[in-house]
Amino acid sequence: MRPKFALLAVIAVALIFSSILPLSACAQDQPQRVEVVAKRFQFIPADITLKKGVPVVLVLTSQDVGHGLKFKELSIDIKAKKGKSAEVTFTPQQTGTFIGQCSVFCGSGHGSMKLTLHVTE
Repeated sequence: MRPKFALLAVIAVALIFSSILPLSACAQDQPQRVEVVAKRFQFIPADITLKKGVPVVLVLTSQDVGHGLKFKELSIDIKAKKGKSAEVTFTPQQTGTFIGQCSVFCGSGHGSMKLTLHVTE
């Protein structure tokens, strides 16, 4: 009787793990979502850290007028209209610190509107 119980226990554990592992694998395949708010000459947050090789969905939401966010070195340029959001999916391929700037003229403080992106190993 004991060998049958041991066999049933092994099968039960195998079934539990086989049902859990695909879910965790799917969760890891989802890109990291980073939300940035643009308003009155600032990005919130103004500083973001990402990992090299990890896919990211960057969501830009404009609260007051049209804004953009451009990282020239990463070939990223996203634009959001007033009160709307826009998103771009990318995977950072190089480490370093990159400065993004508003790419849609938004008024007198436009030139000071920056976001720092750190990409680490």
